[in-house]
Amino acid sequence: MIYSNPLIYIELHESEIPWLKIFTHTAHKEFSECSKEEKKAIFDALDIIEKEMLAYFVPEKINIASFGNMLPRVHWHIMARFSDDSYFPEPMWGAKQREGFTLKTPMEPFLEKVKRELDSL
Repeated sequence: MIYSNPLIYIELHESEIPWLKIFTHTAHKEFSECSKEEKKAIFDALDIIEKEMLAYFVPEKINIASFGNMLPRVHWHIMARFSDDSYFPEPMWGAKQREGFTLKTPMEPFLEKVKRELDSL
């Protein structure tokens, strides 16, 4: 876990690309079940994470998704995608397109900046 407040927590997904996931502490099945405060906390975090990913990693695209088929509870994925990552333009759980992608920038400075921005809310 890289961040937590009373409403949400954020985890780093183990991947070759920058990929964070936001969860509510309360195990809601659908986003519509979340309180207004939880929804605001999720969207504030999504906004911060997306902006920091764009500024720090300079990706081709940011993917934001909420599924829940495998884990039936509210959570959001935020991924920085690169035109040369192993799966691009496929989703990260799709067919691998190539080998040899390496992230050129370290994750720690990005994670520290995200934590500072979230703490300042």
